[in-house]
Amino acid sequence: MRTATFLALVASVVSATPYGHRFHALSKASNSCPVVFDGRVPANASLTDFDTENGGGWNPYNPGYVKGNNITWSEILQLPKTDTRSRFDASAGSLPLEVTISDESIFMKQFGFRRAGLQFAKDSNEGSPGSEGVKTLHFSILQDESRPLNLSHEYLNVWHERADYSGNQFQFQSGTLIGQNLTGNTWKLLDSENKLLWDVPMIKDVWQNFAITLNFDQNTIQAWYSEGGKPLRVATQPIARNLTGDGQYQIGVLKKPTGTSDVVNAGYQESNLNEGLIYGGIFLEDSKNGCVSV
Repeated sequence: MRTATFLALVASVVSATPYGHRFHALSKASNSCPVVFDGRVPANASLTDFDTENGGGWNPYNPGYVKGNNITWSEILQLPKTDTRSRFDASAGSLPLEVTISDESIFMKQFGFRRAGLQFAKDSNEGSPGSEGVKTLHFSILQDESRPLNLSHEYLNVWHERADYSGNQFQFQSGTLIGQNLTGNTWKLLDSENKLLWDVPMIKDVWQNFAITLNFDQNTIQAWYSEGGKPLRVATQPIARNLTGDGQYQIGVLKKPTGTSDVVNAGYQESNLNEGLIYGGIFLEDSKNGCVSV
């Protein structure tokens, strides 16, 4: 009886999926599709693992980018103790990871920005397996009340930057976007032309789970969303957008200044900066044939 009930439930979930998009319905919060890049942090990890290539025998991130010039990842990142684990960390036994920014978070000579962005070490700028076929990027976010973002500023949190650095195929953002009349206290998914595709309120004290499916063959983007331990659900239909140009994923915090038209090189940033976001369940999967872990 239990088996029959479960199979009926799976069938109803799959058949009810809108836009003709089929995916694997999971009884547990584990990924069911082939993983391309796995950014989840094992339980035995230490912060110094992030400072070297394959540090600790597991570090999947680039130890050199993208961060302040004179600061290491072990000084930037935290492994916070949270009351709950994110949806795709709970089953894997992996840890949450916090990306912080400070006055030292100046990359190269970009004096306008404060930034720290993790990149997958094997995600090459050109010819990356993450920029071909159909891929889904998973991540969860928990706000840190001890390191709150200043939502009067614009933030990039997750994005895919083109190989020629001319822009991003998509950007997942928060805060007050420069030149746009949008609410600051929302997570926003924008396209390469900074047009809003989808948004959702920022909620404190709960994990918010996101997935972004990029179909590089058909040039479409689709968002998935849930809260807490709930399964992901479709948030948008596949939206036609230009995803050409290769490039790399970046996950973290990029804070833009205020009071300037030259946001890269100038503008106002508060001093004694101490802000951060807690991430969990970071991985990129192959979504060939509509496979998306929910």
